[in-house]
Amino acid sequence: MTTRLGFGAAPIGNLYREVSEEDARAVLEEAWAGGVRSYDTAPHYGLGLSERRLGAFLRERPRDSFRLSTKAGRLIVPNTGPRRGTDEAAGGFLVPDDHVRHWDPSAEGIRRGLDASLERLGMDRVDTLLLHDPDVYGLDEGLRQGLPALAGLREAGVVEEIGIGVNSVAAALRAVREGDLDVVMIAGRYTLLEQPAAEELLPLCRERGIRVLAAAVFNSGLLASDTPATAHYDYGPVPPALAERTERLRKVCARFDVPLAAAALRFPLRHPAVDQVVVGTAHPAELRADLRHLDMEIPAALWEALREEGLLS
Repeated sequence: MTTRLGFGAAPIGNLYREVSEEDARAVLEEAWAGGVRSYDTAPHYGLGLSERRLGAFLRERPRDSFRLSTKAGRLIVPNTGPRRGTDEAAGGFLVPDDHVRHWDPSAEGIRRGLDASLERLGMDRVDTLLLHDPDVYGLDEGLRQGLPALAGLREAGVVEEIGIGVNSVAAALRAVREGDLDVVMIAGRYTLLEQPAAEELLPLCRERGIRVLAAAVFNSGLLASDTPATAHYDYGPVPPALAERTERLRKVCARFDVPLAAAALRFPLRHPAVDQVVVGTAHPAELRADLRHLDMEIPAALWEALREEGLLS
């Protein structure tokens, strides 16, 4: 069993492309066979598709043999407005837009969201519940209402852990300072490409005993792709400066015969505040590569060379 790698289930919610039921199950089977026992999903991912697929797979496993997290703050409700046919423009997922996301961080909204997630998952509980992207809709309202609502569920024994899942370091910092969190999932902000979380967020989490989950460690695929021009960065096109920086990283890694993706996967785990990296894929071969990279011996000289090149602080 591997404890330092978690499976992020956004891709099996049809992120960027359609994924068949068979392919979704195949990558989950690969993760399980490789010892992965930590799984993260969200209502946002494919308007519930990710939760349904992940739940169908995990229901066949003993409940105490894995850890499961999902997110709250955005309810999935029927779409009563104009439709484009798919959710791709609104959320990036190739699923029918017969539902939409409705922001509701109130105690009632958080509980309704959790209940709906449990129904889609077919589970009686999740281990961890994260407030999802409050900075996207309203950070003040999200933290003021959402964090106490999560704390109430933890105190009632409904969930074991609570936290926040964001792409924004500033939002995560506010949540840590204003709430009583167990977990921070920070996506794309502590990677081999960029490390803004290192200045304040990671030290503060370590000081307060908050588990940090480093998600999107490939920056939406950029650090795992051999063709940066067609890759994604933060779910969008790659800025030219970051494409150039990625190639510099790749060249340094090549000097040590280390794949860029391996260095990208392992880098966040070097920080003592980071408990786990969370990777998402719908390709079994990519998942196998991630597991190999997790066990790869990477020379300390590589990290020093990256610092000398000004690519790491």
